[in-house]
Amino acid sequence: MTISLPVFPRSWRNVATALLLCGAAGSAAAETVRIAFIDPLSGPFAPVGNNVLRSFQMVAELANGEQWAQGHTIEVNGFDNKGSPQESLIQLKSAIDQGYRYVTQGNGSGVSLALIDAINKHNARNPGKEVLFLNHSAGDPVLTNGKCSFWHFRFDANSDMKLESLTSYMATRPEIRKVYLIGQNYAFGREVARSARAYLQRKRPDIQIVGDELHPIGQVKDFSPYVAKIKASGADTIITGNWGTDLALLVKAARDADLKANFYTLYAATTGVPTAMGAAGLDRVRYIAYWNPNNETYAGKELIAQFKKRYDDDYYAMVSYTMLAMLGKAITATNSTEPLRVAYALEGMKVKSLNGEVEMRATDHQAQQPLYIGNWVRRNDTDVRFDSENTGFGWRTERKIDAYVAAQPTSCQMKRPSR
Repeated sequence: MTISLPVFPRSWRNVATALLLCGAAGSAAAETVRIAFIDPLSGPFAPVGNNVLRSFQMVAELANGEQWAQGHTIEVNGFDNKGSPQESLIQLKSAIDQGYRYVTQGNGSGVSLALIDAINKHNARNPGKEVLFLNHSAGDPVLTNGKCSFWHFRFDANSDMKLESLTSYMATRPEIRKVYLIGQNYAFGREVARSARAYLQRKRPDIQIVGDELHPIGQVKDFSPYVAKIKASGADTIITGNWGTDLALLVKAARDADLKANFYTLYAATTGVPTAMGAAGLDRVRYIAYWNPNNETYAGKELIAQFKKRYDDDYYAMVSYTMLAMLGKAITATNSTEPLRVAYALEGMKVKSLNGEVEMRATDHQAQQPLYIGNWVRRNDTDVRFDSENTGFGWRTERKIDAYVAAQPTSCQMKRPSR
């Protein structure tokens, strides 16, 4: 194609030519930023993995339409790790071999630890071809403490942040006297139990811990024996970090056994759990998370409606919005898609998300954001307009915790590469 320039003085023609070339170069420089989503897309945790993947893909469409990344296209593609750290490393290698420079994962802190170690080694050996790990949900505090990495950013609150706020709320409830701790037997589950015990002892030393149990992750098909032990303990309250099918089956077994204890959870809003609860969970199940669809202004209602219409499913992985908004802002700020430059831009960055202002703390790459405590109640036309999984029940916001209250100190001693 021939481009004809108007007849201007020579100096003007030189400027016009330069501008046209810059425009052409800018257009050619537009890239597709591909993110490898490495999480369970088959097996017992597939429902959660597929929900979160779809959430990222739908928000990526929004980001591209509104040019959050300054004309660059964001694309999120699934890599099935089957919930296994070993399979995750295979999928990471496959993604890198295909040219992916960005990875996201979150369903399993054990997987996150394996990915951080592998990405650290890859980046040290391949300067100029670095990979950035954007953690959407894995909550073990060690990931932004002793195992912190310049190449890892966590967009969810860690379990210490959630449990500090949740136990402060629990401390105000005099009906809580006997607590049973139950969780999945891996790094995150053990950390939840440790933190819950320590925080309750500090805030409500009168509360008795009547059980502390870990079970194999993703392997228990029938939780009735565990529920029988909870019932025999006399517990009036259960704290669990279970997620996915392990939480859904635990809640179902509790419902079937007519267990009257209240549940305090981190992931009761995720796929399968609302259906398992139904009416049996009414005013007896609470969760803490970075967002509640029934928030104070119903921020995100358009995404909720669109997701429901497209997938007949619930949009609860609001982290997809926060992460892509921050990634797009970093790409725009640096005019680059290079992970090294983007990582430095992410440090200290703030964005307005659907839960308020979110800041990526530079010290440890831990997102600082408000948290919500929700209670399972009937849908209504005032403060619970959105139900979960078409059950007629949804989450009423009982408390919103400001980011500065939810913040926790860090022991991270981060080593940064040269710019």
